[in-house]
Amino acid sequence: MAAGLADVADWLAELSRQRDHDALDSGLVNALLACLPLTEVAVHRVVGEPAALRWLTTARGRQGELASTAATAWPDLDLLPRLDTEPQWRSCLAERCVAVRPDAPSVALFPLACGDGLAPAGVLEMVATAPLSTEQTRLVSGMLRLCGHLHGLLDYSERDSLTGLLNRKSFDMNFLRLAMPPAAEPDRGVGGQRRPAAVGSGWLAVIDIDHFKRVNDSHGHLIGDEVLLLLARPMQSTFRIRDNLYRFGGEEFVVLMRCADAADAAIAMERLRLAVQAYAFPQAGRITVSIGFTGVRADDAPSTAFERADRAVYFSKQNGRNQVGHHESLVGSGALAEAERSSEVELF
Repeated sequence: MAAGLADVADWLAELSRQRDHDALDSGLVNALLACLPLTEVAVHRVVGEPAALRWLTTARGRQGELASTAATAWPDLDLLPRLDTEPQWRSCLAERCVAVRPDAPSVALFPLACGDGLAPAGVLEMVATAPLSTEQTRLVSGMLRLCGHLHGLLDYSERDSLTGLLNRKSFDMNFLRLAMPPAAEPDRGVGGQRRPAAVGSGWLAVIDIDHFKRVNDSHGHLIGDEVLLLLARPMQSTFRIRDNLYRFGGEEFVVLMRCADAADAAIAMERLRLAVQAYAFPQAGRITVSIGFTGVRADDAPSTAFERADRAVYFSKQNGRNQVGHHESLVGSGALAEAERSSEVELF
């Protein structure tokens, strides 16, 4: 149904309250359904590595539903459709123009640009009860510009100013998502079926630069900052786009990821360790890292899992540095004792 100016203003205000990228896409879908004569709306984002880009439906809604469906933060990219499977979406995005499907005039496509933020580009797909008027098209375009700015503001508030990695602000929310079983993924296209749940479990890793104080003392804090900045590069090239990389402060970094098992997680951590060891830091010379990782359990608080990974890091540092420690393996071998939980409620 159509909405008046007051209704549109209310929905725009509601959009500005969102503090999460997926929630913002869901809010956009709900706002469009409430303000325009639409039957279905979906947001399809481009995700994945540059050589194998995929479509991920981050939000979907139908008229009469209370809320749209947001995708999990850790989808199985291999199950998602490649860009060339939807040539109309791809053309809409490449040409940066509004398109109407020739086989269905009531289905409109709007490009979603990246803007200044890091939210991926994509396409908005809408099914209307009749072709959109010029005024309705302008309203949609305006709402998309607003959402683009809000995505940029979210990135600005959630990113570490030095390295560009995520900061601690969004860690708890993403951790809780990782601790939950992966949800079924929305399939491509409006009216699609759901995909099977992605496989794999959650893992948390803590990465600490070895002898970082020595770098600051020998070369100064500017060179120390350069090391922190440059360390983000092998991290970003080692891990996948869907993995969450954080700088927690100082020389401490954190990774949240989903993979099949401990062996796969260990391979990823060892790959990072070797990449850092081989990286040419221009001023500081050879830099190494100690890494500890742990599986994320269903009843974990963020602080509990972090503490386990941090104890594995400490063990690595105490036993020669420049190595990877898996908390559960260290406990199983007797090298570490399982930490007791001090209370039922833990604050990070």
